[in-house]
Amino acid sequence: MKDDRVPDQRVLVYSTDGSMPVPGSARRALKPVARAMPDDGVVRITREHRRASVVTVVHGLTGAELAAAGKELKRLCGSGGTAKNGVVELQGDHRDKVVAYFTAQGRQAKRAGG
Repeated sequence: MKDDRVPDQRVLVYSTDGSMPVPGSARRALKPVARAMPDDGVVRITREHRRASVVTVVHGLTGAELAAAGKELKRLCGSGGTAKNGVVELQGDHRDKVVAYFTAQGRQAKRAGG
């Protein structure tokens, strides 16, 4: 079997000075970011699993109603939570109560994400 390489040609296998690109690093840099919820005036209620617990997340509230709705939903559901970064997070699965709350307020609310 004949080797087509020139005898003095060396193949770079490993480099610590950063001159060798890491395979796949461009793909890792372009990972898709989590999709944002559409801003169409509809309040969307999702459930997320965080470690061993379940969190109800409410998207689609404006800044003015975010804190007030967060406080009222925590009282209504009898659980802890937070209202920050444009979402309300409630500890536990309270999607049915949250949808009923916004429907009673005259807002369009949807369960999103299955």
